[in-house]
Amino acid sequence: MGAPASRSARRAALLHAAAAGLALAAGVGGGARAEAGAVIDGSAGGGVDDGVDDRGAVLPQAPGVRTRRASVVTDDGVRLSLIDSSPDAGPGPASAPAAAPGAAPTIVLVPGWCMPATIWRAQLPVLGARWRTLALDPRGQGQSQIPATGYTADRRADDLRDVLAGLERVVLVGWSLGALDALQYVHRHGRQRLLGVMLVDSSVGEPPVPKASDFTARLRKARAATIDDFVRAIFAHPQPEADLRALRDAALRMPLEDSIALLSYVQPREHWRAVALSYDGPLAYVVTPQFEEQARHLVAERPATRVELFEHAGHALFVDEAPRFNRLLSGWIDALA
Repeated sequence: MGAPASRSARRAALLHAAAAGLALAAGVGGGARAEAGAVIDGSAGGGVDDGVDDRGAVLPQAPGVRTRRASVVTDDGVRLSLIDSSPDAGPGPASAPAAAPGAAPTIVLVPGWCMPATIWRAQLPVLGARWRTLALDPRGQGQSQIPATGYTADRRADDLRDVLAGLERVVLVGWSLGALDALQYVHRHGRQRLLGVMLVDSSVGEPPVPKASDFTARLRKARAATIDDFVRAIFAHPQPEADLRALRDAALRMPLEDSIALLSYVQPREHWRAVALSYDGPLAYVVTPQFEEQARHLVAERPATRVELFEHAGHALFVDEAPRFNRLLSGWIDALA
């Protein structure tokens, strides 16, 4: 009995450390920029467009769905990689034409701290069978370019602006740090392109205030071991060892100080609460028990918020309980559309 309890406590401590690192920053960001054009061209890395990404990994496929790598060049010249899953996608490069009013939604999936787009692999073939679904590698993550700058909430919100350029009726799904990036996008660029926003297992600035953590100190002291522990801790259910190693290696790809900058956004936690409360579009907040109390506060102040609790999942709840998450997101989109 002692060993399982110890592992559970260790996992909870690691998740708390990461959540605290995301939620305990201080300061305020700046104003909006003009919208930039984005190019999605199917040429990420080696120009691969055949269901195999530019590191040789097979992307998830399903009948009637085309899944491939694409890329977006931001207005500061950084190439961002995406996985593009679309219904009955034809041959040739991926593209992002402007959508007519009433057109089908586009889903954009944003992963958390240092995680790659491939962590959404259980969503891509399912959602891609009905809607165009883009899973983003944020700057410095996955197969995206690793620039020397831009690891701030404002710049990553502007990166999302560049990804969404030319798209309409977007359902923006942000997990963990990706949820803060989604909120900052709303803060800087508004809701014009958005059909709805889903925030997945992230602090939104509501009570209780997370306790201070030593996560960044542990990263500096023993980075590889700390990230390995973190990757294992985000799941409540066993995952294939190869998948865990792939996530660890992806997280280690980003330079240490840049990864710490992502845990040090200057916005105070009250900023995220204000953005969530002021957003006047459809909002869903999908959480595990670590954010259950924040969810209660949010829905009390913003009753229109859709709240869903995954009681038995880990932080990566969309992996641990993929069928339930996919049903939830699909049903929510159907209701919005």
